[in-house]
Amino acid sequence: MISENQYFDGNVKSLGYETIDGKSTIGIINPGEYKFGTAQKEIMTVVEGELLALLPESEEWETFRAGSYFEVPANSSFKVKATSQTAYLCQYR
Repeated sequence: MISENQYFDGNVKSLGYETIDGKSTIGIINPGEYKFGTAQKEIMTVVEGELLALLPESEEWETFRAGSYFEVPANSSFKVKATSQTAYLCQYR
């Protein structure tokens, strides 16, 4: 089953699905800055475009370009900034 997700007044949209490895979402982030909370560990891969991320326990923004990823521990929060539409894959583990 595919689920549709929408956040921040439609500025972040994704499709959720499940594989034998677990839940994942693939989506698009419009330009802007957004704060997300996690319940599970997340592995976020930039598919196209670029994201700046402020990860838990960090005071500096890091840049992630297409093909790169970052991990966020369960029960935490992180911020992302996009300057153009950016595609991502988020795996929940």
